[in-house]
Amino acid sequence: MLKESLSSFLRGCRTWRLWTLLGWLDIQQRYARSSLGPFWITLSMGVMVGAMGLVYGTLFGQDMKSYLPLIGSGFVLWALISGILNESCFAFINNANFIRQSDVSLWVYIFQVLWRQMIILAHNVVVIVVLRIVFNVKGYDHLLLFIPGLLVLLLNLTWMSYMAAIWSARYRDVPQLIASCLQILFYITPLMWWPHMLKKHQWIITINPFSSLVDLVRAPVLGGIPQPASWGVAAVLAIVGWTLVLITSVRASRNVAYWV
Repeated sequence: MLKESLSSFLRGCRTWRLWTLLGWLDIQQRYARSSLGPFWITLSMGVMVGAMGLVYGTLFGQDMKSYLPLIGSGFVLWALISGILNESCFAFINNANFIRQSDVSLWVYIFQVLWRQMIILAHNVVVIVVLRIVFNVKGYDHLLLFIPGLLVLLLNLTWMSYMAAIWSARYRDVPQLIASCLQILFYITPLMWWPHMLKKHQWIITINPFSSLVDLVRAPVLGGIPQPASWGVAAVLAIVGWTLVLITSVRASRNVAYWV
């Protein structure tokens, strides 16, 4: 069973030309005949960061020089996380005709979602770069740490996406459940506020694994170093998650064509 699961995953990786093409076509179709094209993504993210940053920065009494880079990097990362998990719910459902008529690995449709969201991330990163330059964020020595942090984040989001796609194909209430959970997680994950602001309620961050996943990527962007505990949480999460996927994916994948 494990061998078959790995074989399916590797087949999906080898067909990278297919899922990269599909993901890019999705972006092109979404912004067809638009003057700015995909850069509407950057524009809308920049406007939201500016508006939300000014409002919440004023309410929290924060220094905008440090608060806007915080909220900007947090929103960009959460757009990646929520985008992948929400869209992966429909990865198999929206490709039902292809799944029924071909023997392409199901991982192709997961990678399609991941690639599409990585393209969107590439456009949103412009917002972070502008904020770092405008507010002169220090700490270029640790900036490259965001690369392994992003890889670990994607490693976890990949297994989460597969599980979300499988369960959404089987139970159509799952997409609504995941969307609701992500909405709650948005407010209890330190995206618009500093972790130390919770004071005696630090346990909220401790039990929320997405706090650690965000910290791995955002800390280097803000000139810091991720907490060692964040690496530990992300590693345990990846091991447990991928073990579950490899154990259950074979049996579940055989039934996807009937579920969709």
